[in-house]
Amino acid sequence: MINSTSTEEVITFTRDCKATMIPSGTKGKIIVGERGIITQSLGGSYTVAVNGNLYRIEGADADAIGKKLIDEEKGKLQNGQDVDERAVWDAMKTCYDPEIPVNIVDLGLIYSCDFAETESGGIVVDVSMTLTAPGCGMGPILQQEVEQKIMGIPGVSEVKVNLVWDPPWGQGMMTEAARLQLGLL
Repeated sequence: MINSTSTEEVITFTRDCKATMIPSGTKGKIIVGERGIITQSLGGSYTVAVNGNLYRIEGADADAIGKKLIDEEKGKLQNGQDVDERAVWDAMKTCYDPEIPVNIVDLGLIYSCDFAETESGGIVVDVSMTLTAPGCGMGPILQQEVEQKIMGIPGVSEVKVNLVWDPPWGQGMMTEAARLQLGLL
């Protein structure tokens, strides 16, 4: 497991908070007064170590750990316009594996991103992505995050994110910058 150590910050939960256990993806709750360490805060979510376990805290619950609340509705835009392909890729670059401080695009998890127009004029974005490990319980959470962030782009009427396993992911799929950031070069 690779964590960003430069962002570690000790926190105390100020209220009960929904949390997703990493890497299993099991949903749970952390109770008020529990102490933890923020090990990563990227892409609008937080990875927090509590009692030897890692949890993902969504931006909508940031206030429970003393951080500024992220309004999930803020930034959602109206559909029905031309889709900026660059904006789609930029949106995916704001999604992070909660254990690795590199976005999913630079990790090489996005295999393809295709666009098609619907009969009503909207745009369907079809993404094929993989995970660093097939048994990762965080897969559905990352998949949902990609869908949500792309849906906030003007002109997008539908998003399909398909998890694929062929070819299997390997470190060679990461960008050179990602390998350098993780100390693999």
